Amino acid sequence: MKKIISFDLDGTIVSGHYGEMVWGHGIPEAYAKRYSMPFDDAQRYIRKEYESVGDGEIIWYEIRHWLERFDLPVQADELLAKYESYIVMVPDAKEVLEELAKRYTLVVASNAARLFVDKELHYSGLAGYFTHIVSATTDYGMVKKEEHFYRRLCELLGVLPREVAHIGDHPVFDHDVPAGMGIEAYYLQHEHSAISHQFSIKDGRNVINNLRELLDRL
Repeated sequence: MKKIISFDLDGTIVSGHYGEMVWGHGIPEAYAKRYSMPFDDAQRYIRKEYESVGDGEIIWYEIRHWLERFDLPVQADELLAKYESYIVMVPDAKEVLEELAKRYTLVVASNAARLFVDKELHYSGLAGYFTHIVSATTDYGMVKKEEHFYRRLCELLGVLPREVAHIGDHPVFDHDVPAGMGIEAYYLQHEHSAISHQFSIKDGRNVINNLRELLDRL
């Protein structure tokens, strides 16, 4: 019997648009101003720099690293606050969490840095649904691409992998890795997300198209 339902954050219960604005607009805008260049040129350069690292590396998620790397005269807290109006729940998130909280213990397990996680959960009003909130990169110094992360999460919660279900929008980090160690994993596939088209859907992968489907699947 499942005891724990674990959720990724960005693109799963909170819209990914906030992160896109911080990383894809705010930092390039500051870079364009700092080096007196067109925004589009700065944006292309910044994206290329991100891609040279990739989301499997911990520094991908460390905003202070990138601000220092680009020598930008802006503080991380200032940049996050500038775009906080873009923090919104995904459709049905509140209703689904309310229903699941009646039967399960709910936790957040995100790759996002702690300063992003805390701001998004507080501003969206969702923090109160979760008994544990874990940032893999800040709290454990790793990315969710490793089974070791999920083993540590299970140890923290005092449960076996088979007693956990995890939901997220990354097909490898949120589905294949936890599923490989016995966690009941669900890949939340967004039709228009770029990452959805980077990976073919494997036979046996549990795919859902929205959070409401969880109420029938769990």
